[in-house]
Amino acid sequence: MTEATDFCSKIHRNDSISLTQELSDYQEKMKTQTGVYVLEDGGRSLITRAWLSEYAEKTIDIQYFIFSTDNVGLIACDYLVRAADRGVKVRILVDDIMVDAALEDILIFDSHPNIEVKIYNPGVNLGKNIFNKLHKFATDFRSANQRMHNKTFIVDKQVVITGGRNIADEYFDYDHEYNFRDRDVLLMGKVSGEVNKSFEEFWNSDLSIPAVDLIGKDKIVPTEAKRFDKLHEYACNPDNFWPQVRNEIENFRDIIEEIKKSNHFIWLDNVEFVSDIPGKNDGSKGLGGGGVCTDALIKLIKNANTSLDLQTPYLITTELSRGLFRDAVNRGVKIRILTNSLSSTDNVEAFSAYQSDRKELLATGVRIFEFRPDAEERMSIMTGELQKTIDYKPIFGHHAKSMVVDGKIAVIGTFNLDPRSANLNTECVAIVHSDLIAQGVLKGMEEEYKPGNSWEITKDFNPDSKVSRKKRLKTWTRKVLPKGIL
Repeated sequence: MTEATDFCSKIHRNDSISLTQELSDYQEKMKTQTGVYVLEDGGRSLITRAWLSEYAEKTIDIQYFIFSTDNVGLIACDYLVRAADRGVKVRILVDDIMVDAALEDILIFDSHPNIEVKIYNPGVNLGKNIFNKLHKFATDFRSANQRMHNKTFIVDKQVVITGGRNIADEYFDYDHEYNFRDRDVLLMGKVSGEVNKSFEEFWNSDLSIPAVDLIGKDKIVPTEAKRFDKLHEYACNPDNFWPQVRNEIENFRDIIEEIKKSNHFIWLDNVEFVSDIPGKNDGSKGLGGGGVCTDALIKLIKNANTSLDLQTPYLITTELSRGLFRDAVNRGVKIRILTNSLSSTDNVEAFSAYQSDRKELLATGVRIFEFRPDAEERMSIMTGELQKTIDYKPIFGHHAKSMVVDGKIAVIGTFNLDPRSANLNTECVAIVHSDLIAQGVLKGMEEEYKPGNSWEITKDFNPDSKVSRKKRLKTWTRKVLPKGIL
């Protein structure tokens, strides 16, 4: 028996626990209110997803922009297969452009009788060679750039996780070289109905194609009984998924009790879930056009009275967005925006566009902060087990997409402050009307404004010089790209 299979044999799902049982005290509240809990660190967010997968009873519906077959992705797949083995119906919708798995591997996953996989707006990645891809962008540029950026994880149609995280190592502090500081929110109860409605709209859209329809007729869908054994062994191997993290999942019920008693888990009457529709807009305004999420966020900014605090990994402004900020500042609203520095960003194309307009944005009266790659807070935000495993600290980038309005409204979602999120990608956001939740999110933001976590930008200072000449040159060469698709 290998070490991995031996470890697998020690893993036991607690059959005395059920999601229905854990939610039993809240059944009446869930009809009229929404329970809210913000997931700040990657470790807690990963464990929460794993536990919900382990104790789902009827359905798991998943919608993501990125679902990688790296360490975290394979472990997630194993949890989903084991849920499907128990009879749970699993549906997965993922955007085509960032899928890094082979179509054959997706088909193995999809071959489970209780798992369905669909690909959103295919044609630019899966099953296509470089010539197919170039042809798609050359002949149908707008459609090729309309991506599904929504991120929702729905269990038994009652419990939802949404926010900035994709399914990949770097979003859960599992990468040894580069990790994101991100933010999700756990929602249960009333607003889950709106999330379910949005998922069904995307799932049933003509843009969402079953994975099996993307293969040639000569391909054979796998049916061998042991086709998931290697996946299970991988996920159970302690070299791939630390036993101490597995133990935290097995003991997550204790964490649930802590969450229930926490002041940061509250029931609210006013929680909104706003989602764009599949296909976003009709394209009559070129690469513009806006969307439901864009309109909702513009309304919040226009109605701000005292303060706006925003976090976005990619900050590309336009005359419209700078005008909104200028108007808000002129009526007395204090605005702070945190984004990535050139040192911390994973996207030099987006940074290049921001860099070109940085002084114009400062001229509106907003304060800009750029995240440090060695931010001090990573010691408390990153998963502790990773820190114990390696003798150096990975680069820390910022990926949270959040806004706090007047210290009273918290917005947590997938929307980047850029033209792509505004006009091309479909996005979703949770808008939480709560002083307590807003202040909790704002507390994290305040920490990140500190000099140990970010640099404040002025007309005379930016930290661009702290990166290599090679990266600065690469950023400069990207200035030829149109801002509307970055």
